[in-house]
Amino acid sequence: MELFEAIANRHSVRSFKADPVPREKLARLFEAASQAPSSMNEQPWRFYVASGASRQAVGEIMAQSTSYLEEYMKLIGHEVTDEALRWYSELGGAPHLIACTMPRVDDDFARLNKQISIGGAVENLLLAVTEEGLGACSITFSFWVSDQIAEVLGVPEDRVIVCLVVLGFPDAEVGGGPPKTADVVTYLD
Repeated sequence: MELFEAIANRHSVRSFKADPVPREKLARLFEAASQAPSSMNEQPWRFYVASGASRQAVGEIMAQSTSYLEEYMKLIGHEVTDEALRWYSELGGAPHLIACTMPRVDDDFARLNKQISIGGAVENLLLAVTEEGLGACSITFSFWVSDQIAEVLGVPEDRVIVCLVVLGFPDAEVGGGPPKTADVVTYLD
């Protein structure tokens, strides 16, 4: 697949087959992620892949996190709340969950540089997912349960989870994602 084709075809997948992704495919994804640029070539990323019982435990924690959003959930309605609880507890049926981590830092500038580096690594990973015929969804999660997730995944205290990615084989043949805004640049002479 050509680079621009992979970029155009990359989209979030939220429904997965239960089949695990072979380890050699996972290795190629992380090889791609590790090629991302980083400030001073620091390469601050470390990935934790949860499958089986550990992935299930993270799903249970994620489902509980919605209880912190009770007021918001009342606003969006019971049907949407139930769907959110179901999706987070099952994580779309994805057989794998990836926690993307970086070193814990107090300095705002250093933190920003590390977060930008993690973003580049995650995008490389997501493009490789597309190339490999897999599906993934980078998800935000409730930071008030991040310590619980880190504990389940064995993330040391000197690291922080930046984002989570669910990964697997797409459950159904899905088309591209929603249209993207083309008007995103201002040229100055």
